Amino acid sequence: MEYNAGMRIDALQAFMAVAELESFQDAGQRLHLSQPAISKRIAALEAELEHRLFDRVGRKVGLTEAGRAYLPHARETLAALADGERALDNLADRVAGTLELAVSHHVGMHRMPEVLRAFIARYPNVAPQIEFADSEHACQRVLNGESELALITLPVAAHPTLIARTIWPDPLAIYAGRTHALARRATVTFAELAAHAAVLPPPDSYTHRIIESALAAHGVTVTARMTSHSLETLRMLADVGLGWTVLPTAMPHPLTPLALPPLAMRRELGVMRHPQRHLSNAARALLAMLDAEARSSGSNLSNQDRNHVKADG
Repeated sequence: MEYNAGMRIDALQAFMAVAELESFQDAGQRLHLSQPAISKRIAALEAELEHRLFDRVGRKVGLTEAGRAYLPHARETLAALADGERALDNLADRVAGTLELAVSHHVGMHRMPEVLRAFIARYPNVAPQIEFADSEHACQRVLNGESELALITLPVAAHPTLIARTIWPDPLAIYAGRTHALARRATVTFAELAAHAAVLPPPDSYTHRIIESALAAHGVTVTARMTSHSLETLRMLADVGLGWTVLPTAMPHPLTPLALPPLAMRRELGVMRHPQRHLSNAARALLAMLDAEARSSGSNLSNQDRNHVKADG
């Protein structure tokens, strides 16, 4: 088959869409193509690669072994193409175009509205595309080249690939519903806390690791009767009496803080980016606004983070 770069790019986009959505029809809707057009592109790619990439059983679509092996290479190819386009766009000084962001629900609801409002007003030719995702998944989107920036709860340990920048310090505290037995106590010990059920973020989340480490220092083993990535959900579960929980002190809610001994527990909210990919002018402009937000919120950026702020211009 004669190689055609344009055909290959179109086929890779179709391949990635089907792989992510597990549906030819949904992939067509995402790419504004008919289902037969998606099928034709996948068939052409399979013929060129001489491997079947998808198993089709009824309405279910799944990657074959060859498809799974090819997936990271296809993803990296499309990310490199997007990176090259951004590098060329940056030759002009215009701040315009699409800005792909991955945002955690908490940061999106409680930290970003004013920043986004000011950003949209200042740069009306930018079209932010926001994917709401758990912090861990948002990092993966930046790694995959699907989002330029992730605005999330930052990992506890340094990420092996991505650059983190703290924007908002986020102190945490332990709360319970007003009718909870511990809420009526003038003082509460950590042993008493451990004897009651908790509702917390999932064990694989960055926030859970922060909670687990802080409480372990006081001999408390974290075991949750229910988990959720949504802090709003945890607030509700605690409010109805299903257990105590941990929430940011800046988050409005009707819960009662428990009278525990002092507990140093906080997470860092901020932005993650890939150091080896060009940022669009729009992403650079948003980073500059976030840097100003960090200064106003009293965030103590590390020297390394500050160097990256300077390098980003």
